[in-house]
Amino acid sequence: MAVYNIEGCQWNCYPDSTVLINKMDIRDQSELDAVEKQITLLRGIQAEKETEFVNVDFSFYCSLHRFLFGDLYDWAGALRTINISKKGTVFCKHTELAEIGRLKFERLKAQNYLLGMSDDEFITELADLYHELNMLHPFREGNGRTLRLFVALLVRNTDRSIDFARCDSDMLNIATIRAAQGDISMLRDVLEEMIE
Repeated sequence: MAVYNIEGCQWNCYPDSTVLINKMDIRDQSELDAVEKQITLLRGIQAEKETEFVNVDFSFYCSLHRFLFGDLYDWAGALRTINISKKGTVFCKHTELAEIGRLKFERLKAQNYLLGMSDDEFITELADLYHELNMLHPFREGNGRTLRLFVALLVRNTDRSIDFARCDSDMLNIATIRAAQGDISMLRDVLEEMIE
């Protein structure tokens, strides 16, 4: 589980803990992390194989989260109802998630889902989109995994491929933090290294 600063840090958690209430009634954070990692890894592989890139909008994005986390959380796919921040990065206000999410995906649709772009233009637009969706952070947990799955599907739809295993996760985290501070160049470079 990501370590977030949240309003009411025990929201949707078991009493006197920060362990999220889950369908398996796992109350130990380490055990929940391990089970969550295993389930979402398998679900992610399944989603990459089976998900059609059609009717792509903010609801589609939320459905990816529901697919990845639905075995664990009743709220999978639902927008968070609290404000969160992480390591000094303040994410989108929960009251603005639906509208901003809708607008982000309308823009992506207007860009024809990045189809037909030169490699340089594609990387620039992809880095911008990655940053914007990361700053949206629409879910209580699982934002990074949902974002990476969506980006994999988007990139594949342009007849390219992306391999997140080719990137050190710490470097990707640093790049997203720098992007949140206004410098997207490192994120662009990190993404470019992963795309074939």
